[in-house]
Amino acid sequence: MNKLLLTALLLVLKLSPLFGQSDWKLKSDKEGIKIYTSVAPGSNVRAIKAEGEFNATASQLVALIMDVNTSPDWVYHVKSCVLIKRVSPSELYYYSEVNLPWPVANRDFVAHLTVSQNPDTKVVTIDGPAVAGFVPKKEGIVRVNDSKGKWVITPLGPDQIKVEYSIHVDPGGALPSWLVNSFATDGPVKIFRNIKLQLQKPVYKKTYLAFVEN
Repeated sequence: MNKLLLTALLLVLKLSPLFGQSDWKLKSDKEGIKIYTSVAPGSNVRAIKAEGEFNATASQLVALIMDVNTSPDWVYHVKSCVLIKRVSPSELYYYSEVNLPWPVANRDFVAHLTVSQNPDTKVVTIDGPAVAGFVPKKEGIVRVNDSKGKWVITPLGPDQIKVEYSIHVDPGGALPSWLVNSFATDGPVKIFRNIKLQLQKPVYKKTYLAFVEN
């Protein structure tokens, strides 16, 4: 598989732990958002990592990510996102369809999100691998079955966090290079830019989560 296929769904999947890569290579740095790539063990497609800082608390960002029904408002090229099952305030399953330009087929997936926090460092991790089942495959849409991703939220000070998002995904099928390049260069920046806007909304600005210590 072409190594660039991975980036065609870059950061579109709000999706487990990847990742022990230590050989991340910086590919871009703009608007305070750094994008890295790395060779994923046992795979010929590359992993991607995005880093940025936000004026927010960990609770506020966790609330945004777990509010999956609003994903089309801020996640690049997401057509729809529907909560399937909420296991607890810190665990859920959701279904999402990714809108890709014609004639490329849309992708869809089911993800399992879980939130955990290190009691000592207060670092919050959100894992969200793609999982099988829950939603039957749909005609004309390519199902993504192999995806591992992770959000890491590190408190830097009062209302200041560092955010890392890593993902390794096999999007399936063949994708044109212009689409791959578009997602690779524009996707992370647009998503992180949108996060900053979303976090200013009152619904998140005033959020406090009992299971996240800021």
